[in-house]
Parts: sequence; C-alpha cells; structure tokens
Amino acid sequence: MAPKRGARAPAAVARRKTEKVANPLFEKRPKQFGIGGALPPKKDLTRFVKWPLNVRIQRKKRILRQRLKVPPALNQFSKTLDKNLATNLFKMLLKYRPEDKAAKKERLLKRAQAEAEGKASDAKKPIVVKYGLKHVTYLVEQNKAQLVVIAHDVDPIELVVWLPALCRKMEIPYCIVKGKSRLGAIVHKKTASVLCLTSVKNEDKLEFSKILEAIKANFNDKYEEYRKKWGGGVMGSKSQAKTKAKEKLLQKEAAQRMS
Repeated sequence: MAPKRGARAPAAVARRKTEKVANPLFEKRPKQFGIGGALPPKKDLTRFVKWPLNVRIQRKKRILRQRLKVPPALNQFSKTLDKNLATNLFKMLLKYRPEDKAAKKERLLKRAQAEAEGKASDAKKPIVVKYGLKHVTYLVEQNKAQLVVIAHDVDPIELVVWLPALCRKMEIPYCIVKGKSRLGAIVHKKTASVLCLTSVKNEDKLEFSKILEAIKANFNDKYEEYRKKWGGGVMGSKSQAKTKAKEKLLQKEAAQRMS
C-alpha cells in the first residue's frame, strides 16, 4: 500500500507565503552595461584622455628640450628668478601699472580744460611700466631703462634670446621670470614678453634699490657661469636604466678578464 500523505495546505495560504510585497517607491531596475545601456562605474581614465593639440605640443617641446642638447643662449631661460624675490618684484611693478583707457581719457580732459582756461595743468603724465619689445629695446639702447624683466616662455624664443646679452653690454640689471601671462596682467594685456622700469617715485626708491641689489646678486652674478653651459642631454628613465645595465655588464666582464 502507498504511504499516506499529509493534508495539503489550501492554495490561498501557499500563495501568501511565496508572494513578496514590493515597495512601489523603490523599483528594482537592474543595470545593463551593454552598448546603449547604462554607463559603467567611474574609473581613472587619465591615460585615455586625448589632450588638446596645444597641450600636446607644449609637452613634446618640453621633453625634446630635456633630450636634445640646448645651446647656452636658450639654456639660460630655464633659470628664473626665485619665488620670494619675484613676489617682491611683482608687488613693485603693480604699483606702476599703466593707466587704462578711462583714466587716460579723464587725465587728457582735465589737461584740455586747464589749457582752455589758461591755467597750468596739474595732471602730469604718470610714471608707469614700459612694455613692448621695440620700445624696451630702444630704452635699453638709450641707457634709460633701470630694470628689464623678461618672460621665460616667449614663443618663438628668438624674439627675446638676444636681449640678455644687450642688457649685459649696456650694464643694465635684468631678470627672467616665469609666465608671460603674469607680465601681461600688469599692463592690461593677455601676454607681454618684456617689461622695464625707467624711474620710480621718491617714496619707492629705497625699496627699488634693494630689489635691484638682490637681482644683481641672486640672478645676474649667480648665473654668470651657467650662461656658458649647454643644457639638455637628459635621457628618459628607461634609457638611463639600459645604460646602467650595460655599464654593469662591462664592469663585470672587465673584472673577469683581470682575474
């Protein structure tokens, strides 16, 4: 005889046990990472970024300057003024920013009104920073410039590569600073390759003389020998490792021969 089975539970009770109550506010939506589906989880994609063309050119140029031999005239632009001295210099230059269009218009109007009334005008031409490559060159040749500031990243560099030699010949202090955009901000321009100061106010003469002495000691005299040295010639990490391995192998072979 077949064994007796227990009584089955009613169908309604069985359904209640299997059914799960789902919260209608939070629906389960499984993600599909196939083509046209959900975005994959975030990960570092720096290696796969295609940088803009100008950034790639800058980086290639920097690496080429490290690898190739750079002549002394170009190599001197890799040494710039130290941070603390550059900060003091830019504070001084900011005091002598050229007047903008509105200020110049106001000064000229006052001067015209004074001349029309037959009075002497008090609105004198202010002492400001001079800029523009041709203008600065003229001031250096006339020995009117007291300090010349050159940007290190002028492109093409041939525009200013001769200027340090001219300053040394005329015995005018000069310095190379980082950023043509920083120089441009002083004179209300996008970039500026060269700035120079011809004179300062009486109250700033002591501070300006200290800055000049510091530039002569820490830049002009300090890098005198460096200007005669060639730069570059630094290979990559892989090439350096290969060269070291070859040298070790040659030393080992030479030691075996001696023994």
